[in-house]
Amino acid sequence: MVQRIRLRYTKRGRLRFTSHRDFQRAFERALRRSEVPMAYSAGFTPHPRVSYANAAPTGTGSEAEYLEIALAEPRDPAMLRELLDESMPVGLDIVDAVEARTSGLAERLTASVWELRLDGVDLADAERAVTAFLDAETVEVQRRTKNGIRTFDTRSAVVSLEAHPAPVDRPLDNACAILRLVVRHLTPAVRPDDVLSGLQAVADLAPPVPAAVTRLAQGLFDEESGTVTDPLAPDREAVTAAPPTAAVAADAKAPEGPAA
Repeated sequence: MVQRIRLRYTKRGRLRFTSHRDFQRAFERALRRSEVPMAYSAGFTPHPRVSYANAAPTGTGSEAEYLEIALAEPRDPAMLRELLDESMPVGLDIVDAVEARTSGLAERLTASVWELRLDGVDLADAERAVTAFLDAETVEVQRRTKNGIRTFDTRSAVVSLEAHPAPVDRPLDNACAILRLVVRHLTPAVRPDDVLSGLQAVADLAPPVPAAVTRLAQGLFDEESGTVTDPLAPDREAVTAAPPTAAVAADAKAPEGPAA
């Protein structure tokens, strides 16, 4: 391994129903089509060294999914992103790439910003439910796990929760409220559907149709500002603060070599 690249990708439209296993298969096909010089694991069954971090649940959209790949030869991250994006299905888009110059990407994914579109729910009802949820000290819900039914508190994980009116392009006769929330990544993980269960428990808020859920951002939670920061920013800052690695510099001086 001579280089690590960190990528941000999306799950949009109908592709939000893609499972994590399906995405893995599509991404590995894209690696082969793009002829990416992957580093492989050791052992009897070597496989491409790809590390996935905190994937969103199946059925939810996302603008902020992350993974890391290890390369056997250096490549320009921007060119690599373009090649991979061209080889992926529309909706599973590779939108950012940086060379990994710091450690602990997974450790920087401590919170997520989610948006929930509640069709059929009046804004006033959503606001009352949000107030009841935030005023509660604990909001316990149950979820079925592989070890049976588990009860846990959703309130402790929610940093902020707000109700907003529907987009202006929505039909006026179709009620719709938008919830935006920041959720810490705790154990057990609190998912958007758990928060919806909590809103039903404290305020009897029950959307008539399933909520459309999208992760807008994922990264390190900044306690002072209350925001979720870009997890790739430390790698970008390291690039501007230090010269490129010898391998990447040598590659840049050899335009006759492969570009991808």
